[in-house]
Amino acid sequence: MIKHPIARLLRSVRAGIEKTAWHQAATAGAPELITVTSTAFDEGAAIPQRHAGKGVGADVSPALEWSGVPAAAVELVLIIEDPDAPLPRPIVHGLFSGIDAHRTGIPEGALALDNSAHPTSRVGVGSFKRRGYAGPRPIPGHGPHRYIFQLFALDAASGLGDESALAEALTAINGHVIARGKLTGIYERD
Repeated sequence: MIKHPIARLLRSVRAGIEKTAWHQAATAGAPELITVTSTAFDEGAAIPQRHAGKGVGADVSPALEWSGVPAAAVELVLIIEDPDAPLPRPIVHGLFSGIDAHRTGIPEGALALDNSAHPTSRVGVGSFKRRGYAGPRPIPGHGPHRYIFQLFALDAASGLGDESALAEALTAINGHVIARGKLTGIYERD
């Protein structure tokens, strides 16, 4: 018996990396000056199960660190996406705006919606109307999925609110991204 036959049939169906925030007109022209790292995983490496989504892992956001944010930056925006979902668009696993441009990182677990010491001013709406960090939870048997932690430095406040979604965020940051950086982790379920 074939394990997860529908997921195997959909293995080649992917939203596409070109549909992530990183490749949109609002962000694509900005220089890649920011280096984003994590103590939980290296660039292109597996994301530990602890950081996987509800029902799969503990759904704890990984610690993130960054450097190279220009002195002219006023605000940082973090967008986490899965471009390998078998959907028309990548799944948004987190949208955070109002991050102080002088910060150099976010501790583990800090992106949970109910964290009283939340490092951002505003927590936007991800896919399926979720707010806060939603860890990796790909379809079992669909193959490896990339989770891209994209950080954008802005030269002006975004004005985004707690209920802002990705389309609104891209409109708000258009023309204001002065630097960007990303970290990609991999998660797969058999």
